[in-house]
Amino acid sequence: MVQMPALNTPQFDWVKTTLPNHPQPVPPIYQPEVAARAIVWAADHPRREINVGFPTTLAILANKISPGLLDRYLARTNYKAQQADHPVAPGRLDNLWAPLPGDHGAHGDFDKRAHAMSPQWWLMTHRSWLLAGAGAVGAAGTALWRRTR
Repeated sequence: MVQMPALNTPQFDWVKTTLPNHPQPVPPIYQPEVAARAIVWAADHPRREINVGFPTTLAILANKISPGLLDRYLARTNYKAQQADHPVAPGRLDNLWAPLPGDHGAHGDFDKRAHAMSPQWWLMTHRSWLLAGAGAVGAAGTALWRRTR
């Protein structure tokens, strides 16, 4: 299971909405390539679950610890967080009853705000190197401590 963060995909450009402002993914927003790299990595590295992005990990942990509290927080904050700061364009087409014509690519309107990488995901995919480095530092520290005693 690859747990995803908010992604800058074109779905927000054509989704049917009754929101007063243009819909958006709840920030922080990541580029679709971040998700693609995680999925490819997951295909080659069998793990039960992979979280992409610190907000994803935080949401999963909060839901395990106190789901009711998280639900109340999201109910209070996410109505506004799901809307950009500009109104929905009049006459905007949507894909509720039929697909929109054309190739819309992989990116939505939020390229300027979207992150091209996730430090949390990088740390998770390199954790064996990080653990080995931490072990080497710990061993060197222990050796120095013993030498000074």
